[in-house]
Amino acid sequence: MHFGIAIPTAADSWRLVRRAEELGFHHAWFFDTQMLSADPFVAMAAAAMKTTRIRLGTGVLIPSNRIAPVAANALASLNKLAPGRIDFGISTGFTGRRTMGLPAVKLSDMADYIWVVQALWRGETVETEFDGKRRQIRFLSPELELVNLKDPIPLYIAASGPRARTLTAKLGAAWIDNVADPERGAVTLETMRGIWTQAGRAADALTAVAWIGGAVLEDGEPADGPRAMALAGPRASMLLHRAADAALAGYPAPVAMLPEFSQAVEAYIAHARTFEPAGAYYLANHRGHLMYVRPDERSFITADMLRKTSFIGTAADLICRIGALRDAGFSQVVFSIPPGQEHAIEDWGRIRRAFD
Repeated sequence: MHFGIAIPTAADSWRLVRRAEELGFHHAWFFDTQMLSADPFVAMAAAAMKTTRIRLGTGVLIPSNRIAPVAANALASLNKLAPGRIDFGISTGFTGRRTMGLPAVKLSDMADYIWVVQALWRGETVETEFDGKRRQIRFLSPELELVNLKDPIPLYIAASGPRARTLTAKLGAAWIDNVADPERGAVTLETMRGIWTQAGRAADALTAVAWIGGAVLEDGEPADGPRAMALAGPRASMLLHRAADAALAGYPAPVAMLPEFSQAVEAYIAHARTFEPAGAYYLANHRGHLMYVRPDERSFITADMLRKTSFIGTAADLICRIGALRDAGFSQVVFSIPPGQEHAIEDWGRIRRAFD
Protein backbone atom coordinates (compact mmCIF):
# COMPACT_ATOMS: atom_id res chain seq x y z
CA MET A 1 0.00 0.00 0.00
CA HIS A 2 1.20 3.50 -0.86
CA PHE A 3 0.93 6.63 1.27
CA GLY A 4 0.36 10.23 0.22
CA ILE A 5 -0.32 13.67 1.62
CA ALA A 6 -3.06 16.13 0.69
CA ILE A 7 -2.16 19.81 0.78
CA PRO A 8 -4.35 22.93 0.98
CA THR A 9 -2.03 24.41 -1.61
CA ALA A 10 0.53 27.07 -0.71
CA ALA A 11 2.84 28.60 -3.29
CA ASP A 12 5.76 27.08 -1.39
CA SER A 13 4.19 23.68 -0.76
CA TRP A 14 7.34 22.20 -2.29
CA ARG A 15 8.95 22.41 1.16
CA LEU A 16 6.42 19.99 2.64
CA VAL A 17 6.47 17.81 -0.49
CA ARG A 18 10.24 17.51 -0.39
CA ARG A 19 10.08 16.39 3.23
CA ALA A 20 7.33 13.91 2.32
CA GLU A 21 9.61 12.47 -0.33
CA GLU A 22 12.43 12.14 2.22
CA LEU A 23 10.03 10.27 4.52
CA GLY A 24 9.09 7.80 1.77
CA PHE A 25 5.67 9.09 0.76
CA HIS A 26 4.55 8.10 -2.73
CA HIS A 27 2.12 10.92 -3.61
CA ALA A 28 1.47 14.59 -2.95
CA TRP A 29 -1.98 15.92 -3.86
CA PHE A 30 -2.67 19.64 -4.29
CA PHE A 31 -6.06 21.27 -3.63
CA ASP A 32 -7.66 23.25 -6.47
CA THR A 33 -9.56 25.75 -4.29
CA GLN A 34 -8.92 29.19 -5.72
CA MET A 35 -10.74 31.22 -3.05
CA LEU A 36 -8.90 29.51 -0.20
CA SER A 37 -5.47 28.40 -1.34
CA ALA A 38 -2.76 29.00 -3.92
CA ASP A 39 -2.82 27.84 -7.52
CA PRO A 40 -2.03 24.11 -7.73
CA PHE A 41 -0.08 24.31 -10.98
CA VAL A 42 2.26 26.99 -9.64
CA ALA A 43 2.89 24.92 -6.51
CA MET A 44 3.25 21.66 -8.42
CA ALA A 45 5.79 23.19 -10.78
CA ALA A 46 7.93 24.26 -7.84
CA ALA A 47 7.57 20.82 -6.25
CA ALA A 48 8.50 19.16 -9.55
CA MET A 49 11.78 21.10 -9.57
CA LYS A 50 12.58 20.34 -5.92
CA THR A 51 11.85 16.58 -5.89
CA THR A 52 12.90 13.52 -7.86
CA ARG A 53 10.65 10.58 -6.94
CA ILE A 54 7.34 11.55 -5.34
CA ARG A 55 4.27 11.69 -7.61
CA LEU A 56 2.42 15.00 -7.90
CA GLY A 57 -1.32 15.21 -8.56
CA THR A 58 -4.20 17.65 -8.69
CA GLY A 59 -6.27 16.74 -5.68
CA VAL A 60 -8.64 17.46 -7.23
CA LEU A 61 -8.96 19.65 -10.31
CA ILE A 62 -12.34 21.33 -10.84
CA PRO A 63 -13.34 21.49 -14.55
CA SER A 64 -14.91 24.96 -14.37
CA ASN A 65 -11.70 26.52 -13.05
CA ARG A 66 -9.97 26.37 -16.44
CA ILE A 67 -10.92 25.23 -19.93
CA ALA A 68 -9.92 21.70 -20.92
CA PRO A 69 -7.08 22.60 -23.35
CA VAL A 70 -5.50 24.81 -20.66
CA ALA A 71 -5.64 21.94 -18.15
CA ALA A 72 -4.24 19.53 -20.74
CA ASN A 73 -1.39 21.92 -21.46
CA ALA A 74 -0.66 22.61 -17.79
CA LEU A 75 -0.50 18.93 -16.86
CA ALA A 76 1.63 18.14 -19.91
CA SER A 77 3.93 21.01 -18.95
CA LEU A 78 4.33 19.55 -15.46
CA ASN A 79 4.98 16.19 -17.11
CA LYS A 80 7.95 17.83 -18.84
CA LEU A 81 9.36 18.98 -15.48
CA ALA A 82 8.65 15.67 -13.69
CA PRO A 83 8.37 13.01 -16.42
CA GLY A 84 6.04 10.19 -15.48
CA ARG A 85 5.34 11.62 -12.01
CA ILE A 86 2.15 13.59 -12.72
CA ASP A 87 -1.40 12.47 -11.93
CA PHE A 88 -4.67 13.97 -13.15
CA GLY A 89 -7.11 14.03 -10.24
CA ILE A 90 -10.54 15.50 -10.98
CA SER A 91 -14.05 15.82 -9.57
CA THR A 92 -17.21 17.84 -10.13
CA GLY A 93 -16.13 20.22 -7.37
CA PHE A 94 -17.08 20.83 -3.77
CA THR A 95 -14.99 23.39 -1.93
CA GLY A 96 -13.81 25.36 -4.94
CA ARG A 97 -17.39 25.70 -6.20
CA ARG A 98 -19.20 26.18 -2.89
CA THR A 99 -16.85 29.01 -1.86
CA MET A 100 -18.37 30.97 -4.75
CA GLY A 101 -21.94 29.93 -4.02
CA LEU A 102 -22.09 27.46 -6.91
CA PRO A 103 -23.27 23.85 -7.18
CA ALA A 104 -21.14 21.04 -8.54
CA VAL A 105 -20.29 20.82 -12.23
CA LYS A 106 -22.59 18.50 -14.20
CA LEU A 107 -21.20 14.99 -14.36
CA SER A 108 -21.71 14.87 -18.13
CA ASP A 109 -19.68 18.07 -18.49
CA MET A 110 -16.87 16.55 -16.42
CA ALA A 111 -16.91 13.44 -18.61
CA ASP A 112 -16.60 15.60 -21.75
CA TYR A 113 -13.79 17.57 -20.09
CA ILE A 114 -11.83 14.40 -19.32
CA TRP A 115 -12.32 13.17 -22.87
CA VAL A 116 -10.95 16.41 -24.37
CA VAL A 117 -7.92 16.47 -22.05
CA GLN A 118 -6.96 12.87 -22.71
CA ALA A 119 -7.60 13.08 -26.46
CA LEU A 120 -5.30 16.10 -26.70
CA TRP A 121 -2.57 14.15 -24.91
CA ARG A 122 -2.98 11.39 -27.50
CA GLY A 123 -2.32 13.94 -30.25
CA GLU A 124 -5.88 13.82 -31.57
CA THR A 125 -7.92 16.58 -33.12
CA VAL A 126 -11.04 17.05 -31.01
CA GLU A 127 -14.16 19.13 -31.36
CA THR A 128 -15.30 21.07 -28.33
CA GLU A 129 -17.37 24.12 -27.54
CA PHE A 130 -16.08 27.65 -26.85
CA ASP A 131 -18.29 30.71 -26.52
CA GLY A 132 -21.28 28.72 -27.72
CA LYS A 133 -19.55 27.50 -30.88
CA ARG A 134 -18.04 24.13 -31.77
CA ARG A 135 -14.38 24.26 -32.73
CA GLN A 136 -11.75 21.68 -33.65
CA ILE A 137 -8.56 21.90 -31.61
CA ARG A 138 -5.27 20.00 -31.15
CA PHE A 139 -1.74 20.58 -29.97
CA LEU A 140 -0.10 22.27 -32.96
CA SER A 141 3.62 21.78 -32.31
CA PRO A 142 4.15 18.58 -30.31
CA GLU A 143 7.34 17.89 -32.26
CA LEU A 144 9.05 20.74 -30.39
CA GLU A 145 8.55 18.79 -27.16
CA LEU A 146 7.88 21.91 -25.11
CA VAL A 147 5.49 19.72 -23.14
CA ASN A 148 5.61 15.99 -22.42
CA LEU A 149 2.93 14.00 -24.26
CA LYS A 150 4.84 10.71 -24.11
CA ASP A 151 4.83 9.70 -20.46
CA PRO A 152 1.33 8.66 -19.32
CA ILE A 153 -0.64 10.80 -16.86
CA PRO A 154 -3.00 8.51 -14.91
CA LEU A 155 -6.57 9.59 -14.23
CA TYR A 156 -8.03 9.70 -10.71
CA ILE A 157 -11.67 10.60 -10.01
CA ALA A 158 -13.01 11.59 -6.60
CA ALA A 159 -16.45 10.00 -6.71
CA SER A 160 -18.90 9.81 -3.82
CA GLY A 161 -22.16 9.16 -5.69
CA PRO A 162 -23.25 6.12 -7.75
CA ARG A 163 -23.27 7.94 -11.08
CA ALA A 164 -19.77 9.34 -10.55
CA ARG A 165 -18.53 5.91 -9.49
CA THR A 166 -20.08 4.38 -12.59
CA LEU A 167 -18.21 6.91 -14.72
CA THR A 168 -14.99 6.08 -12.86
CA ALA A 169 -15.45 2.40 -13.69
CA LYS A 170 -16.38 3.13 -17.31
CA LEU A 171 -13.18 5.13 -17.78
CA GLY A 172 -11.03 2.68 -15.83
CA ALA A 173 -9.84 5.51 -13.61
CA ALA A 174 -8.38 5.26 -10.14
CA TRP A 175 -10.95 6.07 -7.46
CA ILE A 176 -10.60 8.58 -4.60
CA ASP A 177 -12.93 8.37 -1.60
CA ASN A 178 -13.11 10.39 1.62
CA VAL A 179 -12.97 7.83 4.42
CA ALA A 180 -13.98 8.50 8.02
CA ASP A 181 -13.41 5.04 9.49
CA PRO A 182 -12.24 1.60 8.29
CA GLU A 183 -15.62 -0.09 8.64
CA ARG A 184 -17.56 2.34 6.45
CA GLY A 185 -14.58 2.61 4.13
CA ALA A 186 -14.57 -1.15 3.58
CA VAL A 187 -18.30 -1.18 2.83
CA THR A 188 -17.97 1.67 0.34
CA LEU A 189 -15.00 0.00 -1.34
CA GLU A 190 -16.99 -3.22 -1.73
CA THR A 191 -19.79 -1.23 -3.38
CA MET A 192 -17.26 0.36 -5.73
CA ARG A 193 -15.83 -3.06 -6.57
CA GLY A 194 -19.29 -4.17 -7.61
CA ILE A 195 -19.67 -1.17 -9.93
CA TRP A 196 -16.16 -1.77 -11.24
CA THR A 197 -16.72 -5.42 -12.11
CA GLN A 198 -20.15 -4.68 -13.61
CA ALA A 199 -18.28 -2.45 -16.06
CA GLY A 200 -16.33 -5.53 -17.17
CA ARG A 201 -13.13 -4.74 -15.27
CA ALA A 202 -11.06 -7.13 -13.20
CA ALA A 203 -11.61 -6.55 -9.48
CA ASP A 204 -7.87 -6.48 -8.76
CA ALA A 205 -7.35 -3.71 -11.35
CA LEU A 206 -9.13 -1.12 -9.21
CA THR A 207 -6.87 1.50 -7.63
CA ALA A 208 -8.68 2.80 -4.54
CA VAL A 209 -7.42 5.83 -2.62
CA ALA A 210 -8.61 6.51 0.94
CA TRP A 211 -8.46 10.23 1.75
CA ILE A 212 -8.38 10.76 5.50
CA GLY A 213 -7.84 13.44 8.13
CA GLY A 214 -6.71 12.95 11.67
CA ALA A 215 -4.02 13.25 14.28
CA VAL A 216 -1.49 11.01 16.00
CA LEU A 217 -2.04 11.53 19.73
CA GLU A 218 0.13 10.78 22.71
CA ASP A 219 -1.17 8.41 25.38
CA GLY A 220 -3.76 10.28 27.41
CA GLU A 221 -3.96 13.25 25.05
CA PRO A 222 -7.62 14.36 24.71
CA ALA A 223 -9.42 13.78 21.42
CA ASP A 224 -10.66 17.38 21.46
CA GLY A 225 -7.45 19.00 22.71
CA PRO A 226 -5.71 21.86 20.86
CA ARG A 227 -3.55 19.66 18.64
CA ALA A 228 -6.35 17.25 17.79
CA MET A 229 -8.68 20.14 16.98
CA ALA A 230 -6.10 21.80 14.72
CA LEU A 231 -5.38 18.60 12.78
CA ALA A 232 -8.69 16.72 12.76
CA GLY A 233 -11.16 19.55 13.36
CA PRO A 234 -11.25 20.76 9.74
CA ARG A 235 -12.63 17.37 8.65
CA ALA A 236 -15.40 17.54 11.24
CA SER A 237 -16.33 21.10 10.33
CA MET A 238 -16.69 20.03 6.69
CA LEU A 239 -19.84 18.13 7.71
CA LEU A 240 -21.24 21.30 9.25
CA HIS A 241 -20.49 23.27 6.09
CA ARG A 242 -22.20 20.66 3.94
CA ALA A 243 -25.27 20.65 6.18
CA ALA A 244 -25.53 24.44 5.94
CA ASP A 245 -25.25 24.24 2.14
CA ALA A 246 -28.06 21.69 2.01
CA ALA A 247 -30.31 23.76 4.27
CA LEU A 248 -29.60 27.23 2.88
CA ALA A 249 -28.96 26.55 -0.80
CA GLY A 250 -30.70 23.22 -1.37
CA TYR A 251 -27.54 21.41 -2.48
CA PRO A 252 -27.68 17.62 -2.15
CA ALA A 253 -25.95 16.00 0.82
CA PRO A 254 -23.76 13.19 -0.60
CA VAL A 255 -23.31 11.41 2.74
CA ALA A 256 -25.85 10.56 5.42
CA MET A 257 -25.38 12.51 8.65
CA LEU A 258 -24.88 10.31 11.71
CA PRO A 259 -27.90 10.78 14.01
CA GLU A 260 -25.71 11.52 17.02
CA PHE A 261 -24.57 14.70 15.29
CA SER A 262 -28.06 15.99 14.52
CA GLN A 263 -28.31 18.40 17.45
CA ALA A 264 -24.95 20.02 16.72
CA VAL A 265 -25.74 20.17 13.01
CA GLU A 266 -29.12 21.84 13.52
CA ALA A 267 -27.53 24.35 15.87
CA TYR A 268 -24.85 25.14 13.29
CA ILE A 269 -27.46 25.58 10.55
CA ALA A 270 -29.28 28.09 12.76
CA HIS A 271 -25.96 29.87 13.26
CA ALA A 272 -25.28 29.86 9.51
CA ARG A 273 -28.59 31.63 8.86
CA THR A 274 -27.06 34.69 10.54
CA PHE A 275 -24.02 34.83 8.26
CA GLU A 276 -23.33 38.08 6.46
CA PRO A 277 -23.52 39.47 3.88
CA ALA A 278 -27.14 38.58 3.26
CA GLY A 279 -27.44 36.39 0.19
CA ALA A 280 -23.82 35.25 0.39
CA TYR A 281 -23.79 33.02 3.49
CA TYR A 282 -21.19 30.81 1.77
CA LEU A 283 -18.46 33.41 2.26
CA ALA A 284 -18.56 32.82 6.01
CA ASN A 285 -19.63 29.18 5.85
CA HIS A 286 -16.59 28.01 3.86
CA ARG A 287 -13.97 30.30 5.36
CA GLY A 288 -11.18 28.02 6.55
CA HIS A 289 -12.78 24.97 4.92
CA LEU A 290 -10.50 21.93 5.38
CA MET A 291 -7.82 24.30 6.67
CA TYR A 292 -8.70 25.36 10.22
CA VAL A 293 -11.58 25.49 12.69
CA ARG A 294 -13.08 28.95 12.98
CA PRO A 295 -13.76 30.33 16.48
CA ASP A 296 -17.47 30.62 15.70
CA GLU A 297 -17.78 26.91 14.82
CA ARG A 298 -15.58 25.47 17.57
CA SER A 299 -18.48 24.92 20.01
CA PHE A 300 -20.32 22.68 17.54
CA ILE A 301 -17.45 20.18 17.25
CA THR A 302 -17.23 17.53 19.96
CA ALA A 303 -14.64 14.89 20.76
CA ASP A 304 -17.08 12.24 19.51
CA MET A 305 -17.50 14.08 16.21
CA LEU A 306 -13.73 14.23 15.79
CA ARG A 307 -13.36 10.52 16.48
CA LYS A 308 -16.11 9.55 14.03
CA THR A 309 -15.07 11.80 11.14
CA SER A 310 -11.30 11.27 11.19
CA PHE A 311 -8.47 8.94 12.08
CA ILE A 312 -7.49 10.16 15.50
CA GLY A 313 -5.74 8.15 18.20
CA THR A 314 -2.41 6.84 19.40
CA ALA A 315 0.13 5.52 16.91
CA ALA A 316 -0.71 1.93 17.81
CA ASP A 317 -4.42 2.54 17.30
CA LEU A 318 -3.92 4.30 13.96
CA ILE A 319 -1.58 1.61 12.65
CA CYS A 320 -4.34 -0.91 13.37
CA ARG A 321 -7.03 1.20 11.70
CA ILE A 322 -4.95 2.00 8.63
CA GLY A 323 -3.99 -1.66 8.41
CA ALA A 324 -7.71 -2.38 8.19
CA LEU A 325 -7.91 -0.10 5.15
CA ARG A 326 -5.04 -2.00 3.56
CA ASP A 327 -6.70 -5.33 4.31
CA ALA A 328 -9.98 -4.06 2.82
CA GLY A 329 -8.12 -3.42 -0.43
CA PHE A 330 -7.29 0.27 -0.50
CA SER A 331 -4.23 0.93 -2.63
CA GLN A 332 -3.25 4.24 -1.07
CA VAL A 333 -3.96 6.20 2.10
CA VAL A 334 -3.67 9.99 1.91
CA PHE A 335 -3.22 12.11 5.03
CA SER A 336 -4.61 15.63 4.89
CA ILE A 337 -2.23 18.18 6.44
CA PRO A 338 -3.79 21.57 7.27
CA PRO A 339 -1.75 24.75 6.77
CA GLY A 340 0.29 25.66 9.82
CA GLN A 341 0.36 22.01 10.89
CA GLU A 342 3.16 20.88 8.60
CA HIS A 343 4.94 19.27 11.56
CA ALA A 344 2.32 16.49 11.39
CA ILE A 345 4.23 15.04 8.42
CA GLU A 346 6.69 13.62 10.94
CA ASP A 347 3.91 11.80 12.82
CA TRP A 348 2.41 10.41 9.65
CA GLY A 349 5.88 9.46 8.47
CA ARG A 350 6.22 7.20 11.52
CA ILE A 351 2.85 5.64 10.73
CA ARG A 352 3.93 5.07 7.13
CA ARG A 353 7.15 3.34 8.18
CA ALA A 354 5.13 0.81 10.18
CA PHE A 355 3.95 -0.61 6.83
CA ASP A 356 7.38 -1.06 5.26
